[in-house]
Amino acid sequence: MVVKTVLLLRHGKSDWDADYGRDHERPLAKRGIKAAKRMGRFLAKAGPLPDVCVTSTAVRARTTLQLAYEAGDWTAQIHETDRLYACGLDDVGAVIVNTDDAADVLLLAGHEPTWSAAVEEMIGGGTVEMPTAALACIDFEVERWEDVAWGGGTLRWLVIPKALKG
Repeated sequence: MVVKTVLLLRHGKSDWDADYGRDHERPLAKRGIKAAKRMGRFLAKAGPLPDVCVTSTAVRARTTLQLAYEAGDWTAQIHETDRLYACGLDDVGAVIVNTDDAADVLLLAGHEPTWSAAVEEMIGGGTVEMPTAALACIDFEVERWEDVAWGGGTLRWLVIPKALKG
């Protein structure tokens, strides 16, 4: 059986005091920048590395992904979608099931409260908290992305930046 893996990366700590117009444009705080890089390096060592990354179009999500990508020296394709900004579980599910089957590891970069709820639904329950820059790895024993179903995943790990050095 082929395993498809979903990585959920919550954006890093944002800067509420920065000069920005809409919420969509809110940047990362210094702490968020540091955490994003830390998570990128962690994933490069721990694996699995993403084949495809899809991020919310919000500045804080795009920046988190870009910093993690560069710090971890990943080579995945990156796509942006408004569908992952202010989204619900249906939106997350739609992005997952429409992923090209040539990819085995999909990383989604986005926001709370949806990310915690998505992990909970993917693994069939429990209480999950995704603090800023947290990264969850969920495996599905399926051959095609369209076969990924809520409750069908296994949480391999969930890591927060504070748990990592450097």
